[in-house]
Amino acid sequence: MNSLAKSQSLLLPSKRNLSAGEHTGMALVDGLKIAVSSLRANKLRTFLTLLGVIIGIASIIAVISIIEGLNTYWQEKVADLGANVFTIEQFGIITSRQEWLDAVKRNRELYLDDYYAVKRQATAAQDVGVRIGTNQQVGYGNQKLTDTRVVGMTANMIEIQKMSVDQGRFFTVQEEERSAPVVFIGTDVRDNLFQGVDPVGKILKIGGLNYLIVGIAEKQGSVFGNSQDNFAYIPLGLFQKTYGLRRSISIYVKAKDPRSMDEAMDQARLVLRARRHLRFKDKDNFGFVTSEGINTVFENLTKIIFTVAIFVVGISLVVGGIVIMNIMLVAVIERTKEVGVRKAVGARHADIMKQFLIESVILCCIGGFIGVALAWTISYTIANATPLPSQFPLWAPILSVALCSIIGIFFGIYPARKAAKLDPIEALRAE
Repeated sequence: MNSLAKSQSLLLPSKRNLSAGEHTGMALVDGLKIAVSSLRANKLRTFLTLLGVIIGIASIIAVISIIEGLNTYWQEKVADLGANVFTIEQFGIITSRQEWLDAVKRNRELYLDDYYAVKRQATAAQDVGVRIGTNQQVGYGNQKLTDTRVVGMTANMIEIQKMSVDQGRFFTVQEEERSAPVVFIGTDVRDNLFQGVDPVGKILKIGGLNYLIVGIAEKQGSVFGNSQDNFAYIPLGLFQKTYGLRRSISIYVKAKDPRSMDEAMDQARLVLRARRHLRFKDKDNFGFVTSEGINTVFENLTKIIFTVAIFVVGISLVVGGIVIMNIMLVAVIERTKEVGVRKAVGARHADIMKQFLIESVILCCIGGFIGVALAWTISYTIANATPLPSQFPLWAPILSVALCSIIGIFFGIYPARKAAKLDPIEALRAE
């Protein structure tokens, strides 16, 4: 049986009486059968037609996957300073070149006196700590590890920040006060210098000086391919005696509870502005960093990326939709006689339109599902083969179906109306 005969046998009006709902349901099923039959008969043309939609859907879902992964990754690995914690830095969050130039001219370094003043006068703070760092070579025996982050900090930083001990302990307040030569190391230092040896109680050389290892931190992993475990934490006083006092510090402030965050920040701001004799109209010459502020900057960045991606992908989808419309117009010409036969045996204007719209939507949806599969492959490859995080959204197939249905209907209306308006007599004469 040829395709014309199939179309006639599928879509001839039924002789039994049908309700409106039954008639609509049968029309949809019959329309689906004809659409699938037509698409299968022209496989290469169908695939080439779908390329624009496949690329568009795959691109948009791949971008969404990367942004979803980045958002989760950023919040877990980068932006989380700890519960109710903010930091005071020489430079806060800067989002433009002009802000940076202004801050360089205006901002002053932070020193221990600033830390003591904030700790003494910021009553809404539960705890206040300090950290300051530099990069050094560390070693054990003949083994060396370069570019290790050596950080001087107060003993309470283990409580302020989210640091967990894997082996041993963190250094104590007493060891900090007497500048004891002790060190708390990351897992990279352990794995590279102490293979097969328990590091706790051993001597680590940092810049030629000996430090007793008292503990090892739990593994933190990497951020965008950069390890977070290549560090050595030593008491703040010892760090300043070794590397000098004239280095700007970072002050970490932990508020008593979430409601006290703003109050603690206001108190810290007032303390530092008073110490620096700033007038009411003068801008702060120091900066605050909060998890919320970091997240806001990142969200603004991802919004820009997503907007640009949507614009580029939108062009691809529009081009794909135009190609589909042209192919459907070709299909109308090829099946003019079929349309004439159907009209001659009682097919209505709406039946003809419905058939071609269903075919257009199915065409788009097939491209959409292929695009989803391609996007999943891209997302999986990125997540497993690169430092870039990617998280495939479970709602992607729903988005694909909805978007493709809209494209199929929008670009299928014109060919469908053209087919429905064909004069049955003229259509039957078509060769």
